[in-house]
Amino acid sequence: MDLEGLFLRYFGADTLEGVDADALAAGKEQLAIDFAVEQEPSRRFALWVLMEGLGIAPLPDDAFEEPALRVAANAYLDMAWKVEQREE
Repeated sequence: MDLEGLFLRYFGADTLEGVDADALAAGKEQLAIDFAVEQEPSRRFALWVLMEGLGIAPLPDDAFEEPALRVAANAYLDMAWKVEQREE
């Protein structure tokens, strides 16, 4: 899964710039559905990361039953927070 491919699949564009509000809402809804039904752990994690970037991801403890994925998701959030703090 690459980011450009995910944007094309869910939003019909290779970036989010210029995506109208309706397409953005529809893409987010489809993304959430696909996340809910995805069985393959690495694909599920990739969808969660995209959802996190869009501000719609569930908390790791709610998103992942597998302990390793919860740990990875929490580590991702910690690193993202640290990067955000450096940018401020």
